[in-house]
Amino acid sequence: MPATVIVVGSPRPRPTAAGRLAAFIVRWLITAAAVWVAAALVPGIHLQGLGSTLAVALILGLLNAYLKPLLVISALPGIVLSLGLLLILINTALLALTAWLAGKFDGIQFTIDGFWNAVFGAILISLTSFLLTRFIDPGRIARRFP
Repeated sequence: MPATVIVVGSPRPRPTAAGRLAAFIVRWLITAAAVWVAAALVPGIHLQGLGSTLAVALILGLLNAYLKPLLVISALPGIVLSLGLLLILINTALLALTAWLAGKFDGIQFTIDGFWNAVFGAILISLTSFLLTRFIDPGRIARRFP
C-alpha cells in the first residue's frame, strides 16, 4: 500500500535579499515610531530630531536583536517565576543602555532622566511596537519582493 502524504497549506517561500532588507527597514521604522511615541508621552525621555529618532531606533533594534536573546535565556527561571514581569526590567535595561550608547555620539540627542521614566518608556515602546506590527507585518512585506 503506497504512503499517503497530506499537505496542509504550502510552505512560505524564503524572502530574497531585497525582501529581508525591506523587512529590516519596516521593523526599523516601527521601532522609530515607538521610540517617538514614548518620547512624546513620557516627560523624562528627551529626543530631538528625525536623525536622532532613527539612530536611537537602530541602536535599540540592534540591542534587541543581539543582546536581548542572551538576557532572556539567562534570566528564564526568573521570568517564569515573575510571570514575565522580569521582561519589563530587561526592556528597561536595554532602553537605558541605548540612551547611554546614544550619549557617546555627538549627533544623537536622546536622554532619559531616571529609572521610572525608562520603565514607562520601555513599556510604551513594547506596546507601540506590538500594535504596529499587528497592522504592518514585516514578514509579509519581505515575501512580496521577488
